[in-house]
Amino acid sequence: MADTQAVATDRGTPGQPDTSQEKQPKSVRVVLLALMIAMMLAMLDNMIVGTAMPTIVGELGGLEHLSWVVTGYTLATAAATPVWGKLGDMFGRKATFLSSIVIFLIGSALSGMAQDMGQLIGFRAVQGLGAGGLMVGVMAIIGDLIPPRERGKYQGMMAGVMALAMIGGPLVGGTITDNWGWRWSFYINLPLGAVALALVSAVLHLPKKRSKAGIDYLGVVLLTVGITSIVLVTTWGGTEYAWTSARIMELIGIGVAALVGFVFWQTRAAEPVLPLHIFRSGNFTLMSVIGFITGFVMFGATLFLPLYQQAVQGASATNSGLLLLPMLGAMLVTSMVAGRITTNSGRYKVFPIIGGVLMAVGLYLLSLMDTGTTRLTSGIYMAVLGAGMGCLMQITMLVAQNSVEMKDMGVASSSTTLFRTLGSSFGVAVMGALFNHRVQDVMADKAGALGSKVTERSAQLDAASLAKLPVQAREAYQHAVSAGTHSAFLLGAVIAVLVLIAALFVKEVPLKGGPQKPEVTEAL
Repeated sequence: MADTQAVATDRGTPGQPDTSQEKQPKSVRVVLLALMIAMMLAMLDNMIVGTAMPTIVGELGGLEHLSWVVTGYTLATAAATPVWGKLGDMFGRKATFLSSIVIFLIGSALSGMAQDMGQLIGFRAVQGLGAGGLMVGVMAIIGDLIPPRERGKYQGMMAGVMALAMIGGPLVGGTITDNWGWRWSFYINLPLGAVALALVSAVLHLPKKRSKAGIDYLGVVLLTVGITSIVLVTTWGGTEYAWTSARIMELIGIGVAALVGFVFWQTRAAEPVLPLHIFRSGNFTLMSVIGFITGFVMFGATLFLPLYQQAVQGASATNSGLLLLPMLGAMLVTSMVAGRITTNSGRYKVFPIIGGVLMAVGLYLLSLMDTGTTRLTSGIYMAVLGAGMGCLMQITMLVAQNSVEMKDMGVASSSTTLFRTLGSSFGVAVMGALFNHRVQDVMADKAGALGSKVTERSAQLDAASLAKLPVQAREAYQHAVSAGTHSAFLLGAVIAVLVLIAALFVKEVPLKGGPQKPEVTEAL
């Protein structure tokens, strides 16, 4: 608190030059750099590790447990996200954020030293626990430091980091694995994390908090069980187990019971981990819905577009990542433009509306792709979708934070992040099930028994498997992938219309603060 007061008195007296404007840019840049590094750590990890997985399996074995390397991390991240948000509200943002970085780095170091697949899965879960606090911490700290009116441009920069991570992750992962070995795909986090730790420790000064209330352990357990069940259902359904199998039904039952119990308990807990009163705000609830759908669409698109580009357009695995540049570039530009306009005007309702329209149109255009679609045409379609997502990515966080009191900033940030994460799980599962079903049907229709045999285990073939197919089967597979992406993106377009409907009900509550205000310096 002394830091806050010391800086606040530096503004000068009436009639004297105000020096705060000279200090503000440097202070903001240093803190922003640390937050961007932390965001990069969270976003890059899965994409780097995904590229290294074939090499990891080759050395450690355990192919049958391969999916758990990603699933364990995702489960831990999703379950920890709301808990980190609440801890930040109760005990102070800086301490919890530093703790999440430390846990993430410990998990990274241990993962790099793993000697078998079981150890790697366990250490990845530790890493995921820390990752759950990274993104929430970044957004909540921005919410603490920067007035809502200015927040859009900074959160737009964070959206840019996410886009760069999606583009660069596979390239960085491949380069590290080929030149240094797969263990460095984890060790690379250590120097970056150390820089973030040093900068946050030295520069970020926020008032310390100490809540007298105890942690809501029962709420944490119930929410964790509920989230874990949901993610497992969406991960295993239609792949490891049939959707109607006893295991999936058991998970659904456990998940529903845990979440109902969680909601009931939150009305009685002294310090609920997810206070239900924040959902009384219509804008917050609408942003949760929009965030869920954005996650549903975005991760579905980033999964199926590379499949289409590799199978139908003949792109290599590396090039298919680069061919996503129109979507990710448009997302980056529109996110930053939306943030700037919001900062200058204080108005934001137009962006969810425009985003909903562009996202639905972009997905519909992508559903029109077939075996004859050129890369230029698909690039234009992707840019439309990216522009729509750019209008939504950070505006949803901004409006959600503006809809709650400062004491609930962490919970609001974590809840918005959690709904987007759950949306991505559902999007990949539902769109994936539709895609696989359609591919297998078309393969059986066009290539008969051979087609069914080719896709009996998976409707997604890698480049090596595709090259080995007979010409008839390969052409049939290209048509099948086109049909599968058509169905998946058409479903996405229908779902995206819900964003537009939700956006129409958003109330444009004035954002506090304005451009060129010194509140950021005051908080540092």
